[in-house]
Amino acid sequence: MAENAEAAGAGAPQIKLNVLNQFVRDLSFENILAQKGANGEVVPAINVQVNLDAKKRSTEHQFEVAIKLTVDSTAKDTNDKLFLLEVDYVGLFHIEGVPDEQMHPFLLIECPRLLFPFLRRVVSDVTRDGGFPPLNLETIDFVALYRNELARRQAEQAPEGTQLS
Repeated sequence: MAENAEAAGAGAPQIKLNVLNQFVRDLSFENILAQKGANGEVVPAINVQVNLDAKKRSTEHQFEVAIKLTVDSTAKDTNDKLFLLEVDYVGLFHIEGVPDEQMHPFLLIECPRLLFPFLRRVVSDVTRDGGFPPLNLETIDFVALYRNELARRQAEQAPEGTQLS
């Protein structure tokens, strides 16, 4: 029975994923509300933009994955800017056993998924320390983000004569 399990497992590649390091590469928080002064209660509108980047490092099986997050907050009633937060959060990964054709989605879906809880904490702490209530980001669907980016790139590559109206 153990031989059958070994034979079944031998056909499928064993994926090895280790997070070697994670860190804030760049962080900027601009408290615009404090510079202008606030009058009474302000109800914020939050806009979050996410960009992902992945690249192979010079060491074999090592990759760098970055989540670049921009959080822009404005007052709902006046549209005045409240704050601007930009953070570039990076993870270094050792990955083995992922087929080449699956490496791109693996890097831009699975790796950011592992980094996100730590990035969420950074955003929460920075907004709280900046004088605002802590911003607890909603979970990001990295699969949908990846699919949307693929669709956008395919639309850009489509011949001009095939535009949809």
